[in-house]
Amino acid sequence: MSRGPEANFWSMLRSNLPKNTYATRIENKHGGGVPDVHLLWEGLPVWIELKVSKSNAVKVSPHQAAWHMAYHSRGGLSFFLVKALSTGALVLFEGSEGPNLLAGGLSEAHGSSFKNSAALLKALRPRIFDHYANVLGSAAPLDGPRS
Repeated sequence: MSRGPEANFWSMLRSNLPKNTYATRIENKHGGGVPDVHLLWEGLPVWIELKVSKSNAVKVSPHQAAWHMAYHSRGGLSFFLVKALSTGALVLFEGSEGPNLLAGGLSEAHGSSFKNSAALLKALRPRIFDHYANVLGSAAPLDGPRS
């Protein structure tokens, strides 16, 4: 059975994940925008939408862009990870860049490009930890008021 480019991309990424991560690939055939991969990295949750692109265009649905924006606005961390087939680069976009990817593809969104999965994962870990340090630093005390 032939595997598609996104499945091959996931296999490559999964085989290079650090030992202290737990990853689940989600096959959502019903829409709603939930990303492809839930990653737990040293206890911190991250969602990743995998995309493979032959050109500037990236097939992001309005539901996917909306899911990422809603998750981001509530303090969650999510990404679009695009494998650009023309260059072989892996381009990582914060979830909040979903509307830009939807509207104008790779050239409209602001992302970070990596030559391989090792470089990507090396840069991703501090982004995850910095994000949650900022979220937790701004959180109200447990005995304080909640909104």
